Amino acid sequence: EVKPILNKHCISCHGGVKKSGGFSLLFEEEAFAATESGHPAIIAGDARHSEFIRRLTSEDPDERMPYNAPPLAKEEIDILKRWVKQGAKWGEHWAYSLPERVQVPGGKRFILGGLGGGSEEEEGLTGVDYFIREKHREKGLSFSPEADSVTLLRRLYLDLTGLPPAPEDVRSFLADKQEGAYERRVDSLLASPRFGEKWASWWLDMARYADSKGYEADLTRQIWPYRDWVIRAFNADKPFDEFTIEQLAGDLLPAPTRDQLIATAFHRNTMTNDEGGTDNEEFRVSAVIDRVNTTWQVWQSTTFECVQCHSHTYDPFRQKEYYRFMAFFNNTRDEDTVEDYPKLRFYEAEDSTGVAAILDWVAARSESEVPSADRFMKLLEPKINAYYADEIENGAFSQVRYLDLRHGGSARLKGILMDGRDRFYFRYIFSAPGGTLEIRLDSLRGELLAKTTFPAAKGLKVEVVPFFPVTGKRDLYLVMKNPGLAADKAVARIEWMAFRKSLPGKGEPGHGQAEEALLELLNKATPTVPVMTENPPDMHRVTPVFERGNWLVHGQQVEPGVPEALSAFPPDAPRSRLGLARWLVSRDNPLTARTIVNRFWDQVFGRGLVETLEDMGTQGSEPTHPELLDWLSLRFMNEMNWSMKSLVKELVLSRTYRQSSRTNAELLAQDPANRYYARGPRFRLSAEQVRDQVLAVSGLLSTKMYGPAVKPYQPEGIWMAARSSEKWVQSQGEDVYRRAVYTFWKRTSTYPSFMTFDASSREVCTVQRIRTNTPLQALVTLNDPVYVEAARMLAERMKEQGGQDVAKAISAGYRAAMLREIPGEKLKAFEQLYNDAYADYKADFPGAVKLLQKEETTAYSAPLVSQAAYTVVANAILNLDEFLTKL
Repeated sequence: EVKPILNKHCISCHGGVKKSGGFSLLFEEEAFAATESGHPAIIAGDARHSEFIRRLTSEDPDERMPYNAPPLAKEEIDILKRWVKQGAKWGEHWAYSLPERVQVPGGKRFILGGLGGGSEEEEGLTGVDYFIREKHREKGLSFSPEADSVTLLRRLYLDLTGLPPAPEDVRSFLADKQEGAYERRVDSLLASPRFGEKWASWWLDMARYADSKGYEADLTRQIWPYRDWVIRAFNADKPFDEFTIEQLAGDLLPAPTRDQLIATAFHRNTMTNDEGGTDNEEFRVSAVIDRVNTTWQVWQSTTFECVQCHSHTYDPFRQKEYYRFMAFFNNTRDEDTVEDYPKLRFYEAEDSTGVAAILDWVAARSESEVPSADRFMKLLEPKINAYYADEIENGAFSQVRYLDLRHGGSARLKGILMDGRDRFYFRYIFSAPGGTLEIRLDSLRGELLAKTTFPAAKGLKVEVVPFFPVTGKRDLYLVMKNPGLAADKAVARIEWMAFRKSLPGKGEPGHGQAEEALLELLNKATPTVPVMTENPPDMHRVTPVFERGNWLVHGQQVEPGVPEALSAFPPDAPRSRLGLARWLVSRDNPLTARTIVNRFWDQVFGRGLVETLEDMGTQGSEPTHPELLDWLSLRFMNEMNWSMKSLVKELVLSRTYRQSSRTNAELLAQDPANRYYARGPRFRLSAEQVRDQVLAVSGLLSTKMYGPAVKPYQPEGIWMAARSSEKWVQSQGEDVYRRAVYTFWKRTSTYPSFMTFDASSREVCTVQRIRTNTPLQALVTLNDPVYVEAARMLAERMKEQGGQDVAKAISAGYRAAMLREIPGEKLKAFEQLYNDAYADYKADFPGAVKLLQKEETTAYSAPLVSQAAYTVVANAILNLDEFLTKL
């Protein structure tokens, strides 16, 4: 009762941003501390002598609080008076305290994932239902009857796979009269590969996954292996704790697998600014801030981004804690570079053999060096990008990221750590033939460590220069010489530089061949995906507090840590992203399980038990069923062992889920938003589901899985970015008809039909899409080439099954879409539509030819006119509200 009043009327002047009069109501110790007057404003147990209460009731407008605002209502003042009289106890917000064991109403016990329980087993109630029924009794509600079998089956398929059932699925379900038919169907859908494709779309919104980098240029990024990893993780029912750890810190696990490295692309989905003239450090910091905010949104339902500039206005998080948390992410190797390094490389079979041969060579001579050698070959991880150079003479940076050196040009690399066995690798873009690169120690006239001749040809190649034995941190000077060419022609362009020990066994036969084989592998053109890795110790970054959130104004330096208001950091966990990930999924963390359970509930029922999915803080919505939320959270962590499929099964087996979504005036008056679940879920399908369902019903849908993004139909001229020559080249064959999860996602130009149906641009984490209903959506489903082609295909099926019998053909089309027989009044309406369309196209035969894309046809044809009319009807069927809605 108290906190909402304080948040609404007091905190803006006496909280995280401002502390007028030295008085703050954000943290307990501040609320009872002395103010600027020298005395505390609240005296616990003594409302009469508390300045806090006196100011609320003062008649003097200069003294009364809130200042320059209407006074509090009498009821609000009474609540605050009673609170102070009763000791001004400082309670903990429900979301920040651990869920405690919850007794199911009625004292029932339940087997994981099963129907029934206790003496009321005949009702088919699950644990979920007892909580829902308890609230029904409180609100004067009751369960609706169960949905009919066809409606329920379609709902189940759409929720678990994102696709409708095929007619044969409906027939087999209706024919299965044995006990447990519904639960068996749930299990089969959970095991379907389509499950991962459906649920991946939901997760990819939160991961802000896209196939482009964002910002102005918004160039293509090859990160689709991460999307495929998410699909596989859902299909394999990877426990959510592992799912979390691998995405946040897979690279820090012992001997990480390729999949665990791919998983870390979760936080490489941050945008990269390829615009010339930008500050790479500014946008690196921006990416790190995005990772902090996204982590809190995805796993903690907390508006932690508020704390970047000041302590949270409403929740118990201090600004310093933001930067302590940021320190976990501030030492990743990636920077705001065009090339998106570091990248994991995928070697083909023959090249993988070469990698294994080099690792065998290393293992036979120094087992301890195997991990670093393996990492060097599989990760494109330059330690020094070209723009690190300074003291540049007769050279310049080109396109921000390249170091151009002309004849006689030089540049310094400052403070390079070497151990006496280093080899200097550099990747050059091109060089004038005959040029040489010298590497000198400590000065332009210092000791010549190495010298190499540039190859004559242009390349995107890695070259290597052996070093003389040098140890410690030293400055290196690069000197370019090419006296045989005019100065403006004798240019070498270097992209990045790296250092690595030479392979062990120097001096042995075969060592030179092994080094050459390594260099050859590094120059292989392989598919890649951006991944996370940590900086080595010599490149460790410090993390300061940004004064007022300004990245250029540094305050106190901080060490990695988590907010005091939540659970303590595990004492045995490393102060790294790995330790952080384990803290997030610790059973002592009060927010993670609640957050994920609430998100799954929202996906299934259309709204969360806490409606504000992004905020479980004091400004968020109160849970409608707090005991149910905690019961499911504890069950998810403990009995289900973080199994996401088990959680989904728990929800869809419930009587709550299986209810009819039909409503009436009385029910709408009692619970218009269905907050208390006295009827089944009913809401419009997602952008991806709308498209996938149309393709499925028409018979066009491809079941091909994984791989690079595809580019189906898109209007001309959509991609017209100022600094990009990239074009939308339509895919061919079945790729045009693949599921929406595989469609190319460009941040500055989201696929038009997805955007119209409320998909996000994925520039930032999206926890919850808005759900709108606009005329533009109807224009998409009526006119988009995808939907028109689907209508043509459905019309062909209708005519095959109905022939000249229009009623029979229309019935077949409706049955294909809605899996049931068409009601009489709808059949009449569609017959009228058919007759009207037939008359129109009989008068406008070229229009029929255009609709059916029969350009080679010129002579009038009554069958084509009929086919065009059927296409119009099919298009209308695919635009029915009941078709675009989960009922």
